[in-house]
Amino acid sequence: MGFKCGIVGLPNVGKSTLFNALTATAAAEAANFPFCTIEPNVGRVGVPDPRLDMIAKIGGSAKIVPTQLEFVDIAGLVRGASKGEGLGNQFLANIRETDAIIKVVRCFIDENVTHVEGDVDPIRDAETIETELMLADMESLERRVTSLGKKAKGGDKDSKMQLDLVERALKVLEQGKPARTMEVSEDEAKSFQMLQLLTAKPILFVCNVEEEAAAEGNALSAKVAEMATAQGARSVVISAKIEEEVSQLDSEEEKQEFLETLGLEETGLARVIREGYALLGLITFFTVGPKEARAWTVHKGAKAPQAAGAIHSDFERGFIKAETIAYTDFVELGGEQACKEAGKMRQEGRDYLVHDGDLMLFRFNV
Repeated sequence: MGFKCGIVGLPNVGKSTLFNALTATAAAEAANFPFCTIEPNVGRVGVPDPRLDMIAKIGGSAKIVPTQLEFVDIAGLVRGASKGEGLGNQFLANIRETDAIIKVVRCFIDENVTHVEGDVDPIRDAETIETELMLADMESLERRVTSLGKKAKGGDKDSKMQLDLVERALKVLEQGKPARTMEVSEDEAKSFQMLQLLTAKPILFVCNVEEEAAAEGNALSAKVAEMATAQGARSVVISAKIEEEVSQLDSEEEKQEFLETLGLEETGLARVIREGYALLGLITFFTVGPKEARAWTVHKGAKAPQAAGAIHSDFERGFIKAETIAYTDFVELGGEQACKEAGKMRQEGRDYLVHDGDLMLFRFNV
């Protein structure tokens, strides 16, 4: 399991350029006019993790399989999208299917690249996107009130709870706040998720800056970072142009050299993934053997059977135990056998909470 992020933003903010760079493809046409992305483009990329390379080397694995991350480049949103302006209806339908939203905001000034609003203001652009998403959520919730009300009056307990959620969510949105700010109990969490509210999704702001500001950001990206912090969201600074250039280089050595000349330690992709993982509370565990070393993703707080289920549903259904080695022990001692001999391989049961970097072998019986 990875996670699916919808890349959204106003036209001409660098969305498709970023998508092309992240997926190292030319699948999305980047052009200097609105709506050049007519259908959502989906790209899968392997999540870079140096630990996986180290595990594969120690384990003598013939193949390395990283966990996957999915990006969806969604058609540019404009003011009025919630009412069907531009490609609004399509935009809103596509974004409902994602786990998180990457909001790309333009933090560079270039007279050769037009802006749909006439000037560059990333805060205004971010607010335009949020307003359209809130309006769409309100419309979606209002449509449910009548039918849920009838069922609730008829004594349907689930409908009564859902109606309460819908009415509370509407109040929050009417106050100009996104649905993610609403307090939801553990018992309500599943029903709340089923509402599929756009403003309930976690947000990562990606500030697209000029090449010279890629390392430290600029005054515009600093404003976005301040806004993100106030909203409980996260932000990252990248230069889509640099990412595009890096993606076209053949070897890792060339990429690293190019980044170093610009004063950068890593690609924007690595930063986006790291922030995205933190945003969604994801962790990685590994499996290793002579055939392959593979990375898997689960949510923080997942127990051993759930991790087994990430590999195959039969593993979770017939779970017996997990043989577990911490990544640091595996590297320091030089492999599985040495960890066994040193007593560093643990037998863990159903209640074991998976830790980031665990190497796991599952025993099951179906």
